[in-house]
Formats: sequence, C-alpha cells, structure tokens
Amino acid sequence: MVEYQLPKLATGVRFPSLAIVFCLILAGCATAPYQPPVIRAVPGLTGGVYHEVQKGDTLWRIAKTYDIDLSYIIKMNNISDATKISPGDRLFIPGAKEPLKVTTDKISLFEKDYFIWPLQGDIISFFGENAYGAKNKGIDIRARRGTKVFAAKKGEVVYAGERFSGQGNIIVIDHHDGFFTVYSRNSENLVKTGEIVDHNKAIALAGSTGRGETAYLHFEIRKYGKPQNPLYYLP
Repeated sequence: MVEYQLPKLATGVRFPSLAIVFCLILAGCATAPYQPPVIRAVPGLTGGVYHEVQKGDTLWRIAKTYDIDLSYIIKMNNISDATKISPGDRLFIPGAKEPLKVTTDKISLFEKDYFIWPLQGDIISFFGENAYGAKNKGIDIRARRGTKVFAAKKGEVVYAGERFSGQGNIIVIDHHDGFFTVYSRNSENLVKTGEIVDHNKAIALAGSTGRGETAYLHFEIRKYGKPQNPLYYLP
C-alpha cells in the first residue's frame, strides 16, 4: 500500500515560489528511485556530548533542545529507525557543550515548530519501504473511512484538489519554514487552497479512493522539497 510519487500538479494552479519547487520535485514516474539528501558536516562544529534518552524524548525534541539540525543527530548516531529510540539510549550530540534535559518549558519555546500526528492509527507502510518499484516517501496510516485528518503544523494550504487518478483528494501545506506536509487519499477535503490553518485543525476526511479498499492516510513531511522520515519529527 505504498504510495507512488505524487504527480506533477496541473498548470494554472498558482503557488508561492517554494511550493512550485516542491511540486516539481513531486513530479516524475512512479518507479523513479528515491535519492536521499546529501548531509554535510556543519562548518566549525567540534566536540559534543552524549544525551541519555528519557521517556517522552523524540529526535525532534532533542534536536530543538540542543538547537541543532535533526539530520546531524541522525547521521552521527547512524539512526535508521526512529521507532527504535528508547529511554536509556545514549545519543551523541555534535557541538553541544553539556548534556541538557528536554523539559516541558523548553518544548513550549518551539511549540510553533512542532509537528503532531495527523491522525491516530497503525502504520501499514513505513518511509523508504519498497513497493511497485518505488520507495515510500512518507508513511501510510490505517484509518476508518471518514476519520478526521488534522493539520500536523500551522501553515498555508497551497494545494487542495483531486486531479490525480489513484491519489484521492490531496492537500499540501506550506509551513513557511522550508517544511511542507502532504496528505493524500482523502475521501473529502475540508479546506481550500489559500487558507491558513492552525495545527490540529481538521483539514480532511480519510478515505480509500484509489488502489485497494483499505482506508488510510498517506502522509509526508518534506524539507525544502526533500522527503523526510515523518517518524523523526512526530512525538
């Protein structure tokens, strides 16, 4: 049940400049291999400390607490599966001067940057899994048809439509910080292009339009157009 790449959006649909780049990256054949982003060392970043993972910690919260790009923690610790991060694990944080505790106070400082789950359900296909000759660029979350889908973060709806066969209704949200989220296979969209939505606002209803009968949400997080593993960012 892995989604193919989302097709190129039709001409005549207006988007902010970053969204245009995002949509062009989505274009292409369903079997095109996914190319992961190149990660380079941070200039001048030296030293570091070990952070002991506590209950409630996520990679995203840890990265924000230490004010470091999430990708560097993933690279330095050779993390391939965010679901395997558990209390008691020790993660090396490059450039940090001392161990810090991820607290509620710290989290509230970057609450506007935080992602939430668009709906609750079992993950039936993970980021990077192979199917139909392509790799999943997000995650697929099982849902009952008609279940509300929520915006994972505040942003602007830059696309809401149903132009593409097999994808159902699609919503793309620009979060105006380099991040976009994509929600597809919706049975119904509840927002329109141009709307500003807060995080946790109902934006769609889950559906089973397209291949197969199982209802699920295909959800993506993209940073400057590059697919990210959503499990690195979700609480």
